[in-house]
Amino acid sequence: MRVTLADGTVREYPPGTTLGQVARDINPRLGREALVAAVNGKLVDLSYGLGEDAEVRFYTFEDEEGRDAFRHSAAHVLAQAVKRLFPEAKLAIGPAIEGGFYYDFDVPRPFTPEDLEKIEREMEAIVKEDLPIVRREVSRQEALEFFAARGEPYKVELIRELPEGAVISFYQQGEFVDLCTGPHVPSTGRIKALKLTSVAGAYWRGDERNKMLQRIYGTAFPKKSQLEEHLARLEEAKRRDHRRLGAELDLFSLQEEGPGFPFFHPKGMVLRNQLEQFWREEHYKRGYQEIRTPVILNRALWERSGHWDHYRENMYFTQIDGVDYAIKPMNCPGAILVYKNRLHSYRELPIRLAELGLVHRHELSGVLHGLLRVRCFTQDDAHIFMLPSQIKEEVIGVIDLVDHFYKVFGFNYKVELSTRPEKSMGSDEIWEVATRALQEALEAKGMPYKVNEGEGAFYGPKIDFHLEDCLGRTWQCGTIQLDFLMPEKFDLVYIGEDGAKHRPVMLHRVVFGSIERFIGILTEHFAGAFPTWLAPVQVKVLPIADRHMEYARRVLERLEAEGIRAELDARNEKVNYKIREAQVQKIPYMLVIGDREVQESTVAVRHRAKGDQGSFTLEEFLGRLKEEIARKAF
Repeated sequence: MRVTLADGTVREYPPGTTLGQVARDINPRLGREALVAAVNGKLVDLSYGLGEDAEVRFYTFEDEEGRDAFRHSAAHVLAQAVKRLFPEAKLAIGPAIEGGFYYDFDVPRPFTPEDLEKIEREMEAIVKEDLPIVRREVSRQEALEFFAARGEPYKVELIRELPEGAVISFYQQGEFVDLCTGPHVPSTGRIKALKLTSVAGAYWRGDERNKMLQRIYGTAFPKKSQLEEHLARLEEAKRRDHRRLGAELDLFSLQEEGPGFPFFHPKGMVLRNQLEQFWREEHYKRGYQEIRTPVILNRALWERSGHWDHYRENMYFTQIDGVDYAIKPMNCPGAILVYKNRLHSYRELPIRLAELGLVHRHELSGVLHGLLRVRCFTQDDAHIFMLPSQIKEEVIGVIDLVDHFYKVFGFNYKVELSTRPEKSMGSDEIWEVATRALQEALEAKGMPYKVNEGEGAFYGPKIDFHLEDCLGRTWQCGTIQLDFLMPEKFDLVYIGEDGAKHRPVMLHRVVFGSIERFIGILTEHFAGAFPTWLAPVQVKVLPIADRHMEYARRVLERLEAEGIRAELDARNEKVNYKIREAQVQKIPYMLVIGDREVQESTVAVRHRAKGDQGSFTLEEFLGRLKEEIARKAF
């Protein structure tokens, strides 16, 4: 039996050889570190016995597939520990998630912090037992009877909803059995380091009409040192939490009177306006024209666009003069109406219409999270109407724009291509053409990308940009969506070179994604210490005593005259107190003014991170400061 490995080498093994044996044969270290494998592209356990020639690839914790299997196995250990300590608990689901795992339980009372400590100790005991994790396929009837007899209604519901002919598998470790497709690591002993991080309420299947369950979150690693590093990052993430910093720096607030609808304060508006000004400048350079479309539009428009059928549960509605209207969840229909307002020639294309458009989307209260998950936000949208021959060039232009933006903020990023979802509009041919066009643009740029099967928008495939912050977390922000369907539904045309009407192609794209969300990401990335060009207050003038106040005011006036955002701390406090407070407020520069500065017409410059920078004339300092702002240095 021939086994072809990921590097192209071929080895021969007798039928029935398990993947674990193959891994150990290749390399003892791989035998220790391999967690799961893929056989001809299908993920399986290492206990899987090979029966014919196959292409095999092994995954360790360094791979996403390996991490997911590892943490999914940890979720099973969590469920086993809960059932040992709380036999009355009913099992729901327990997947791996970004950075960890969770499991949902139906229990008579909420879990307490003391419960989590007991559960974690029991999990550690299960890991020490090094129980083999064994897969077994069963019939639908056997599965139903098994979980019904154990009083597990959520498992019974899941089994009943499986399609006819679906393979049903159990995974067993010791006395614990769970319904699961797998794959899993070979034994519980592989999970060397784990930590339960929190507990929260969660509706069964995310539906508020269903019962509220208890969701226990945790994380797991092969090494204790990796866990310690991860927990340190979580602590740092708490320190950088944009909700806390937003309040401390007086940037924004979230009020009970408007849950999910953020309030921006004066300093937050300075930050926001700087981002929007940068956005407008860069788009103007690249031939975009800015538009503004209404927030409320007639229901018939949303029916025509397809949002009524595909997105209605996320929309808000109202009536005007007895007619149904919807508050827009997306900007695209408005941009389409602007394009359609007059006839266009092929000579005008591409037409790039950009909009900082306020949209509203219904989100459950349980998922709201500061500025990162809100019910109203401003999308930095643009809709490009173009000739079919211009697709590749326009997509490359957007890729270049996104790359420029993220480099300004110092973000690395990864690219993903999402293909046709199950719930979508249009023919297979249209989707194939659209998907191929995006692939060709990415390949022309030489950009590595991951394919997400079935994760596209309902009207077209898309390219997503996932930026990485200083803590290694990723955020999906920019996106490019190619759309052959909206132009068809709205009968969009242009007059071609032949004098006849032709159908344009439409491109939807965002760079920030959401202004609000991007501000939240930036706040955490910079821990509130924004680059000088973005900082709400760039300079704080700190006179040491009252006799220095007149000169300090002249310094302030000069700064303001040069467009610098500056403040004067005129309070009767010691200068060290003023310096500490300015640093807490993350103000980039402090100008300390005492007798020497007044006599020599200078300023003593302090930087929030680098400390004392020495004495400068005001003009010297201004020159350096303005150059730093112009470079958008970070």
